[in-house]
Amino acid sequence: MYARRESPSSSVARAAPAGRHAPATTTTTLPPTTTTTTTDPGTLPQTMQLPSSGTPQFTSEMGALWQGIVGDSVSPAMPAFFPQSAYVQLKTGIADPAGDWQNRLVADYGLDIGAARALIGPVPTQATLVTVSVPEQYAHWIPPGVCANDIGYYEVANSRVVYQLDGQTRSIGIASMISWRGVWYVVHLGAILRSGGGEVDEPAVGTGVSAPSGTC
Repeated sequence: MYARRESPSSSVARAAPAGRHAPATTTTTLPPTTTTTTTDPGTLPQTMQLPSSGTPQFTSEMGALWQGIVGDSVSPAMPAFFPQSAYVQLKTGIADPAGDWQNRLVADYGLDIGAARALIGPVPTQATLVTVSVPEQYAHWIPPGVCANDIGYYEVANSRVVYQLDGQTRSIGIASMISWRGVWYVVHLGAILRSGGGEVDEPAVGTGVSAPSGTC
């Protein structure tokens, strides 16, 4: 007897052996890979946009400044400081703008942060930042060629860092902020004209008073 042969065109379903199941199949779809890049604003050209103190970026900058003050450390406060790359663009007429930024401006910034920390007292974490008040009505445009700068910018003096300590409102000043691409940055915290060592600009009980200034 010959064995029965099935036609190639026929389809025969064969049951899995008892007790065994076909393996489950799981399909996973991975999200597309994304890359976030941050462009250094100082590498971009200046604009004539007047900065606002009402932006999230400015709030973040001033939070960084406050963190640096209460921690007596310049590193966390650097987001609030004028970028080195922008300063290099601004000061092409001096021999070493990058060195001047680091060795003079940032060095003074660190000294002034230390002086502000000492003013607050032995437990700076008890002080809380309330606001930074910028007298934008006194902001003025500094044209190229003034104060040895090759690019124009806005400058505003005498902003007030307002904080609470022991139930009392107190404040210190920011001697000068200047603009880059529509953003305020600290360039002198305690003083523009230095007398040596760290300085605190106009410490006061209360919110203090801002006054117009022709500084650059």
